[in-house]
Amino acid sequence: MTTTLIPAPFGAFAADRLVRDLWARPAAPVARSGHAPAADVYRDGDDLVARFDLPGVDPERDVTVELEGRRLVVRGERRDQRVVEVPADAEAAEGETEAAEEARAESVEKPAGRRIREVRFGEFRRTVTLPKIADADAVRASYDAGVLTVTVAGVFAGRAPQRIEVTRAA
Repeated sequence: MTTTLIPAPFGAFAADRLVRDLWARPAAPVARSGHAPAADVYRDGDDLVARFDLPGVDPERDVTVELEGRRLVVRGERRDQRVVEVPADAEAAEGETEAAEEARAESVEKPAGRRIREVRFGEFRRTVTLPKIADADAVRASYDAGVLTVTVAGVFAGRAPQRIEVTRAA
């Protein structure tokens, strides 16, 4: 009887398992309850302007803009606005709690057949680090056509870039 040995130079090493696991798991943990909206952050003179894409969000009810030290934090929730048709025989029973009524009212109709869902619902949070601590009075936020624009006035004041001369080594 002949025995054939197949060399496996990396079979006994933990590095092989590490490489396999690297492809099997996501690189960074993903938040279970939400997502991060697209942002465009730029400098406009001495001001910092941050624009966040938040279509379908009620800014007065579902969005919070806060300053936490040098961090500008935008958080909120995008709610699913679809309405469920409740059959007449499934009307609210007497004595049903308010929480149960709200849960039933916010339930989502599940369409039959295939469905492609690219719109994200749920909680979101985005953080922008500021170059220095800003005063809350210097922050303005406005919402127009699905875009939240937050302006932090004067956060770049006095921070002009300084040119450093480069010399040739002898």
